[in-house]
Amino acid sequence: MLLCEVFSPDLIKVGLEAENKDEVFEEMVDFFCQARNFLHRKELLAAIWDRESKMSTGIKKGIAIPHGKTDVIDHVSGVLGISKKGIEYEALDGEPVYLLFMMFAPSRDSEKHLRLLKRLAELLDMPEFYTELIAQKTPQGAHEVIKKYEERLIALT
Repeated sequence: MLLCEVFSPDLIKVGLEAENKDEVFEEMVDFFCQARNFLHRKELLAAIWDRESKMSTGIKKGIAIPHGKTDVIDHVSGVLGISKKGIEYEALDGEPVYLLFMMFAPSRDSEKHLRLLKRLAELLDMPEFYTELIAQKTPQGAHEVIKKYEERLIALT
């Protein structure tokens, strides 16, 4: 599975309205549930908050990767959110968050989930990936950036 499959254009929200972590989790889970006609909103929020309670997923330089495992999901899924104004997230570096890669995984499927998190970390180590992605104004544009850099990364391995 590829990140560009997880974060398809219909699961990318440019222009998040949330101002803090509580609001952004609600906004992104609601966006996912509407896009996928998914009825298990409470379970998704619980999975995200369960992981977040262990340590902030706001990692560095305006990036957060909230993720969780739940039995209501049968394959790795996700939502990418882009905020132009920044979100108060209690990130590890204390900075606002602008890019949020929210991922949901089945409780029983750690391997695929971890592989995707590793690939995402590799992409985020490329400064130009962040710069290009944060500048996007449309979901399709953001998706093209993910696809382009993921293809480059795969070609290197």
